[in-house]
Amino acid sequence: MEKALTKVGSFWISKKAREEISNITDDLSIELRTFSSTVEEKAKWVFNKLKGKPAKALPDLLRENNLPPGLFPRNVTCYEFDESRSKLIVYLPSACEVSFKDSSIIRYATRVKGTLTRGKLTGIEGMKTKVLVWVKVTSVTVESFKSDKVWFTAGVKKSRAKDAYEMTRDAVKIEEF
Repeated sequence: MEKALTKVGSFWISKKAREEISNITDDLSIELRTFSSTVEEKAKWVFNKLKGKPAKALPDLLRENNLPPGLFPRNVTCYEFDESRSKLIVYLPSACEVSFKDSSIIRYATRVKGTLTRGKLTGIEGMKTKVLVWVKVTSVTVESFKSDKVWFTAGVKKSRAKDAYEMTRDAVKIEEF
């Protein structure tokens, strides 16, 4: 009987050990992918600097396109903007969220993509806002230069005070987007 219990016990312990090792391996794999993509993004940024393409600060680019400069958090790693196709890609070191002064909360994936035109960021991928539940933001619009409202489309179109997004804010890292 003791031998049987010893075998069952050692089987159970080895099974649990394998599960833990598998979980640790998965976690390390995710961290390495994140680290690798961050290194690649920084390398692209340095390469563009060396090519003589000094990028504007992201808040300046947003302001030039009549969007509030604090739409993205302060910890942006870098961004790419293809003027010919109006494609904007913003890179962040990790998934994060920002609380704004109007009590709204926006979550960002490690990469946010969209089409940037005058007063609009459309076709957004990688941004969510909380409206009872987390909802994907598909566009952010400011109707005119003098407008004091920012319109977020997240299933429904909702206006928020533009001045809540005038300053860049620190982000809080989250586990998953």
